[in-house]
Amino acid sequence: MSEPQIFISYTRRDADWARDFARALKDRGVRVWLDQFQVALGESLSEAVEAGLRESDVFVALLDPEHPFNPNLYFEIGAAFGMGKRIVPIVPRELEAASLPFEIRSRQYLTRESPEDTAEELAHALAA
Repeated sequence: MSEPQIFISYTRRDADWARDFARALKDRGVRVWLDQFQVALGESLSEAVEAGLRESDVFVALLDPEHPFNPNLYFEIGAAFGMGKRIVPIVPRELEAASLPFEIRSRQYLTRESPEDTAEELAHALAA
């Protein structure tokens, strides 16, 4: 069986962190789908995201510390739920767990650290 592919969902505010996180995962041998790497110029973003989500096994949601309730992110989480994907939220340390929607706080989630440390923790959890 091949390694699972991870789909990373994030807000534009977190674009640099998401890219560093994806690279750190790749450095650990994890297959990653990130729009910054996979979507070509002129390609339909919505079609590419849908295809990437369908091809992935794990959906990682990076919650933005300043805007954790981004509608696009929750639309993608809903699609991931509907497709039966394993969903792993990455929650900023400063965000109170009690303020998260039930669908997020009812799952085992990662607390956001540096991209490298968070990638190490996720890669380790997926290998277990």
